[in-house]
Amino acid sequence: MANSKAQPARVARLCDSTVVFLVGNIEETMRWYEGLGFTAAYYPPGFCILSRDAISIFLQQQDDYVKPDDPGAREREAWNVYIETDDVEALFTEFSQRPEVNIVRELCPQEYGQIEFDVMDLNGYRLVFAQPTT
Repeated sequence: MANSKAQPARVARLCDSTVVFLVGNIEETMRWYEGLGFTAAYYPPGFCILSRDAISIFLQQQDDYVKPDDPGAREREAWNVYIETDDVEALFTEFSQRPEVNIVRELCPQEYGQIEFDVMDLNGYRLVFAQPTT
């Protein structure tokens, strides 16, 4: 009988992650994100990939979907996606000039070494834009 040693298990490396937002009106949501500088690639029925630079956000449509209100998440200003940039101040200025963009937390430094601001999209998803301070 041959002496066979067990091969070490191969460990998969995670490579990327993409947030997926469920929305009720994908066309309106696509237009809103295009106003933030994203490009939208629509794949019928009801799927979209939003892209800006190295960032992607996926949209899935469910007709008449409304994101449920979560009082606890609302009270603690819970995030839905955290996006890092190389110039958070320029991005804040860009978004501040767009009346349809609801900035819900102004540009502010954090004790964990980031400077951030928050935007609420038209579906109630909170996007944080950030940059390391060091």
